Amino acid sequence: MRTSKKQLLLAIALLYPLGGLLAQAPAKAKESKETKTARPSDEGSQLKAATEDAGYIIGADDQLSISVWKEPEITRTVPVRPDGKISLPLINDVQASGLTPMQLALSITEKLKKFMKDEPQVTVIVVAVNSRRYYMVGEVNRAGAFPLVPEMTVLQALASAGGFSQFADVKGIYILRNENGKMARYPFNYKEVLKGNRPEQNMLLKPGDTIVVP
Repeated sequence: MRTSKKQLLLAIALLYPLGGLLAQAPAKAKESKETKTARPSDEGSQLKAATEDAGYIIGADDQLSISVWKEPEITRTVPVRPDGKISLPLINDVQASGLTPMQLALSITEKLKKFMKDEPQVTVIVVAVNSRRYYMVGEVNRAGAFPLVPEMTVLQALASAGGFSQFADVKGIYILRNENGKMARYPFNYKEVLKGNRPEQNMLLKPGDTIVVP
């Protein structure tokens, strides 16, 4: 009996540490799995942000940080003027509107080569986005400037205006757009578009568009 009891106690003593290790293994496996699962999401977010920044089109009123390595006199933050240009020492006016940050950096680099012995290293960062706006005027409850959401239509923009006043001519709405220096006018019949007619009138808005509700 004593021998059997001693053997039983010895078996329990040997199994006790093993049980602790088995209990820890699933926890570590779970922790490792969670870590591996979280990484793709973080990397995906970083990749998405980098892609969006690289493809952003600079517009008037945006604020740009222009950095030229080892050239503190040129490095500065500048606004994009209404004419789409920025001003920098040595090279004066540079077209910025309509370009991506990378394209603008290459343009500045080419212009600076005339004044520098070594290859200029230029970085352009958009620090404030002020160009992507549309405007709502006329017989609406909320007129003014609004941020332009990607893929926004005229109907969606009108929904952001808080409704029409009682005097609004919803059949005579129109959109004003600057095209190559000339003001183009596009009609929008609210009632017809709501019925599913004239879908071409419910066009995508562009920065600077003005929706007029007479």
